[in-house]
Amino acid sequence: MRLGIVGLPNVGKSTLFNAITKAGAESANYPFCTIEPNVGIVPVPDERLSKLAGFFNPKKFTPTAIEFVDIAGLVKGASKGEGLGNKFLSHIREVDAIIHVVRCFEDGNVVHVDSSVNPVRDIETINLELVFADLEMLEKRIERNAKMVKTGDKIYKLKNVLYESIKEKLESNIPVRLMNFDEEQAKLIEDIFFLTSKPVIYAANVSENELGDAEGNGLLKMLNKHASKENSEVIVICAKIEEEIVQLKEDERADFLQDIGINEAGLDRLIKAGYKLLGLISYLTGGPEEVRAWTIVDGTKAPQAAGKIHTDFEKGFIRAEVIAYDKLLECGSYAVAREKGLVRSEGKNYVMKDGDVSIFRFNV
Repeated sequence: MRLGIVGLPNVGKSTLFNAITKAGAESANYPFCTIEPNVGIVPVPDERLSKLAGFFNPKKFTPTAIEFVDIAGLVKGASKGEGLGNKFLSHIREVDAIIHVVRCFEDGNVVHVDSSVNPVRDIETINLELVFADLEMLEKRIERNAKMVKTGDKIYKLKNVLYESIKEKLESNIPVRLMNFDEEQAKLIEDIFFLTSKPVIYAANVSENELGDAEGNGLLKMLNKHASKENSEVIVICAKIEEEIVQLKEDERADFLQDIGINEAGLDRLIKAGYKLLGLISYLTGGPEEVRAWTIVDGTKAPQAAGKIHTDFEKGFIRAEVIAYDKLLECGSYAVAREKGLVRSEGKNYVMKDGDVSIFRFNV
């Protein structure tokens, strides 16, 4: 899963990304890796792994990972190549979802690019650049399709009507992700990678003293009202505090979070929100060599889940031996779970569940 972090200058985007990269750098189980200067890989927090390690006594345990892409270079006119516009837009195309960092704090020492703080205006600035880029791409597609309409093939007439409808909505500043398509229409545009089709999570960056109690924050209220109209989730964070959290040792974090009045670090909440947004789940594998989590799309069947480990597992799939994590925990050991008949044998049509502890049998 790749989450792209976007935001205007001085909203806290870089501070948040710095906290994310430090979280990766300090992870013993999944060390931070820089693919390129603006990409960081961090482990997905999953307490089930450490408990499974007690069952299997593995040499190591490996969480699944998530990529955060710091998408820099956005200024007004990015869709026309201003700033790092073209690079910005290409990075957006490569991510699965967008974390849009929005400033929800007042600070006279931190200058806003538009001289005042307004979350909705900031969102619209970025959305407009994505809309402009989509319109430019769609207009080229309409031009090519118009030539094909002359062939008489009905498919091109259907596309023409759909393209014009999408164009009209984009011109009204409606992103593609908020447009409703039936199954046939969705198929007609499946080869068009609209930037505004990317799902969005808003990260509301508040001040340190508002993180535990932000009810009186008028800027946050503005953002929540806007987000509710498009059914997007808002995660309240403080980028500065996130930087402090990742500097702490694991056993110090819980006390620190309790002291500031929150239950979970913002990074962890962003990851969970990303999983929910993209419909992802994790299944688990365990043995003496390694305990590991694997990310799959909810609804994935056992052979395709096995293929995440190795393509041979999918090609030669025989069966999956599965037990729910909580059932295994109740039994106290894998051997006891087997004795009680709780380890099920599932075939090719089994749909994997979040927290399934699995062993795949295959033959190639």
